[in-house]
Amino acid sequence: MIVASVGHQCPECVAEGRRTQRPALTHFGGSQIGEQGYVTKILIGINVAIFALTLIFYAQQALFGSTPIHEWAAMLGQTFTEIPGQPREVYVGAVPGEGPIHYGLDGGAYYRLVTSMFLHYGVLHLAVNMFALWQIGRPLEAALGPARFLALYMISGIGGSVAVAVFSPFSLAAGASGAIFGLFAAFAIILRKLGRDVMAILPVIVLNLVLTFWFSAYISVAGHIGGLVTGAICGLGLAYAPKENRTLVQTLALGGTLLALVGIAVVVTLGR
Repeated sequence: MIVASVGHQCPECVAEGRRTQRPALTHFGGSQIGEQGYVTKILIGINVAIFALTLIFYAQQALFGSTPIHEWAAMLGQTFTEIPGQPREVYVGAVPGEGPIHYGLDGGAYYRLVTSMFLHYGVLHLAVNMFALWQIGRPLEAALGPARFLALYMISGIGGSVAVAVFSPFSLAAGASGAIFGLFAAFAIILRKLGRDVMAILPVIVLNLVLTFWFSAYISVAGHIGGLVTGAICGLGLAYAPKENRTLVQTLALGGTLLALVGIAVVVTLGR
């Protein structure tokens, strides 16, 4: 027998009740298990683990900047052959053999759209992004549920990567910032939908945008803006999907956004 709040219940009765009871959902149709923040914690764990991996292989170099892992996996639009001592713009069209060849999206390295989201340039870069993810990720995951939250995060990050490929193709860019900016935008939309004060998040967005442009020499403006816009689009689809066929509409909104991003990446790279 299983101890209940009043008396005892047989295991068969409890199992049958679990099968027939409709699980509680959030306002946006997600599972309430999102209140535990499991996906947020896993994403932070993956980012930290990958940073630890760069430390193992490249030690002090990884603490403050780029490593050969970044050269292989960070976001890069155009393929180039490196000529030592020359600006990166000169690399394109260089004679192979004069330096290492870096394959960007133009060379078919589409994996960079995702791998770049989990790399960081130094411990400070990692710490700032993970703090932001911890602060914004848990309440957003609780509101959306784990599956919708994960989809929002990944698609926003890919949106930032695609923006880098389009507007800053020669730059090596990495970090979770694009995905986090997408979470910022979606959180503002969800607060608005719930009738709550959006001033809880708008100053954070404005401040981060100011810092993005102020330190544009060190920060990927395209990646941040691309993630922000993508997150806003996904957030609108998640928040304003009608209750009837809500999951279908949300899936179409997220899936359509992802397909559009992949299409843009393919068209841009084939057109260069």
